[in-house]
Amino acid sequence: MNFLLIVIGLTLLILGGNWLLKSAVGLSLKLSIPKIVIGMTVVSFATSAPELIVSIRSALDGYADLALGNVIGSNIANLAFVLAITIMLSPILVEKSFYKTDWPVMMIASIMLFGFIKFDGELQQYEGVILFSFLVIFLVYLLRFQRPAVVDEMPADDEILPLYKILIYLVLGGVGLWGGSELLIKGAVGLAENFGVSERVIGITIVSIGTSIPELAASVIAVLKKEKAISLGNLVGSNVFNILAVLGITSMITPVTVTDQGLLTNDIYWMLAISFVVFPLVFMPRGLRLGWRDGILLLGTYIVFVVLTIS
Repeated sequence: MNFLLIVIGLTLLILGGNWLLKSAVGLSLKLSIPKIVIGMTVVSFATSAPELIVSIRSALDGYADLALGNVIGSNIANLAFVLAITIMLSPILVEKSFYKTDWPVMMIASIMLFGFIKFDGELQQYEGVILFSFLVIFLVYLLRFQRPAVVDEMPADDEILPLYKILIYLVLGGVGLWGGSELLIKGAVGLAENFGVSERVIGITIVSIGTSIPELAASVIAVLKKEKAISLGNLVGSNVFNILAVLGITSMITPVTVTDQGLLTNDIYWMLAISFVVFPLVFMPRGLRLGWRDGILLLGTYIVFVVLTIS
């Protein structure tokens, strides 16, 4: 029953995120906001909506480990699972913006998170303000000085939706995200209690993989269509948003206190290590390219991480 709640919850979250994205993009186009701005702000926030809603609900309901585990696990899954599957299907060329902008910002955000929670085991409200402020500064910098580095995730044939459709998608998206987060958290906590494992383990494995499914689906579809739409920058950008927006906003609403020390003694180090190791992989053995060998290495690392976490 708990597993069914998780599956239904994840389905509603994915559908809700997609509906919210449609309404947000439709409204932005109706207001004639430049696509480059939509791609970096509206699209990024909408695709991070499942993680955001799950983390806020978890923290407010007193399941802080689920909130933190979801974000840390999603960041690990984005690089060691989603990226691994993508480059095993087809090699990808890496843009120069990866080492000039994307990767340094991801590492700074990851180290900031580590510094904030490692020593006192709590993400305070003022620390959430710092994280979110850094995101705003990063977005302003990108939009003003690094326009070529901003990946447009929107298809070229976007249609301007009538206002009633935008409102319908907005309502459906909101209801889907709310209902999905309720069911997912209820199922995840129930599953943890039934199997005698911590919320952190459920958050770092099942919940994080589930909220990474949209990124995986988008990556695989892009590969099958032979589009260059998916890039390492998109996944790195998702990780940046997970830390700076999801945890930033969550901790601004309510402080996030760690109860399972495994998050501080194990999981955060895995996130830092996998985030770091992508950098040398991009340059070896051939510069600015990721291939199937890199994919096998990353996927193997992810399997080891999951096995060690569960055991």
